[in-house]
Amino acid sequence: MTDPQEVLARFRLDGALAVVTGGGNGIGRATAALLGAAGARVAIIDRDPAAARAAAVAIPDGRGSAYELDVADAPAVDRVFDAIAAAEGRIDALVNSAGTAIRWPATELPLADWEKVVAVNMTGVFLAARAAARQMIARGQGGSIINMASIMGLSGGGLYPNISYQTTKGAVVNMTRALAVEWAGYNIRVNAVAPTWVRTQFIATLTSRPEMVARMEAMTPLGRLAEPEEVATAILFLASPAASMVTGHILAVDGGFLAQ
Repeated sequence: MTDPQEVLARFRLDGALAVVTGGGNGIGRATAALLGAAGARVAIIDRDPAAARAAAVAIPDGRGSAYELDVADAPAVDRVFDAIAAAEGRIDALVNSAGTAIRWPATELPLADWEKVVAVNMTGVFLAARAAARQMIARGQGGSIINMASIMGLSGGGLYPNISYQTTKGAVVNMTRALAVEWAGYNIRVNAVAPTWVRTQFIATLTSRPEMVARMEAMTPLGRLAEPEEVATAILFLASPAASMVTGHILAVDGGFLAQ
């Protein structure tokens, strides 16, 4: 019989280097903190350098580092990931948490706004995953990539129009599956989490309206919004050796929303 302590140790990330995009705030920051608490060194990427530095300083024992980056800037993505690999000697895990949303009815959505969301939520996820995978393949030790999907990538929503966000998150779902198959031979696992509405600044314009919060809660079987740490724990599992046989999976953290 396997020692339970050995099983629990598989949730640790001691000695690993994790990269978290969008790590300065919200789910990304909660994830960076948890991965750090599990023993990883954490490279925090964010468009806001001050937020990235603040999140990095909070990682224990000086194991956090901060990098300013717009994930939609392809040459910059490659430069930053090269810099991280050079500084740390490895990249073991990537969490693609950077994202944006512009909520307009489809008939009124300007093309420029559509393209901005696509650039960050879809292309940015690909660029970071590609850069991380190149480092993992070169090192020959495999790794784990966790993308940020959404319940809106697996449903039509309904509370408010959000076509660019829903479309890009649906793309992340199938991108995750495709990359999991393509990179399995390199022992790179690619998974995604699909959160429900999470209490962060990302949806502050929605949570500032009590009637909207009530509607979101009513659509969720567990009857409440998620907290960032509840998504972070799912990401930790997928990043860790505990999920060594899990790839191509979309893990809903949604209070039952998608089960309806």
